[in-house]
Amino acid sequence: MSDVPHLSVVVPVKNEGGNIAPLVAEIEAACAGLAFEVIYVDDGSTDGTPAALAAARAGRPWLRVLRHARSGGQSAAVRSGALAARGTIIATLDGDGQNDPAFIPILLDALEAAGPAAGLAQGQRRGRKDGRFKMLQSRIANGVRGRLLNDSTRDTGCGLKVFHRAVYLRLPYFDALHRFMPALVAREGFSVVHRDVVDRPRLTGVSNYGLFDRLWVGLLDLAGVWWLIRRKRADPRPEEIALPAGAPADQDVGC
Repeated sequence: MSDVPHLSVVVPVKNEGGNIAPLVAEIEAACAGLAFEVIYVDDGSTDGTPAALAAARAGRPWLRVLRHARSGGQSAAVRSGALAARGTIIATLDGDGQNDPAFIPILLDALEAAGPAAGLAQGQRRGRKDGRFKMLQSRIANGVRGRLLNDSTRDTGCGLKVFHRAVYLRLPYFDALHRFMPALVAREGFSVVHRDVVDRPRLTGVSNYGLFDRLWVGLLDLAGVWWLIRRKRADPRPEEIALPAGAPADQDVGC
């Protein structure tokens, strides 16, 4: 593997101690043959996550660990990983094991095949393994978001994403950025490609989200993103003014 990674895989986690070892092994297998690094961002875990990450790092020089002293949320963890990333392309997936890392190369290929006009390859879950109540919340939130933002994305909540780091760093940062990346990437003038991915059941641990996080707070964030999109203006393209013909290069042309 190259010393300089092309791909940085960012995995935000909080209290996922039981999921660390199997998911790290799956990411390693999925990214074999790529120039990659993996950055786990521990968002203030209070369980065995730090110890599990320390054990997983043995013999894996490409595995890096960042830690937040207190929890800042999923978007904050992704941002910390993106800022620390050395790769020009970033992949993200949830740390609970429900996202299959085997889809990382598929999304990477889709992004690169789309050319420089594309900023994001977004996974969209099929056959979700969440409970009925959680799926109902997501269906409502996705329906309202899709109608208001018209982002042509069925499932923005899927953690499997691959995107250009430079594009991500252009996005306005706020607490729920990860939920609205397709609309915000499009706001910056880049296209979004989509690929269906499988959803797997959580094998251990509990979700860090509840009804209030997923629905009501999401609606408030949605209003803010709608405002950002409405206020976006096309950036003017600067044109350098050449010196008049025959004028010496050091002539004082005033200001």
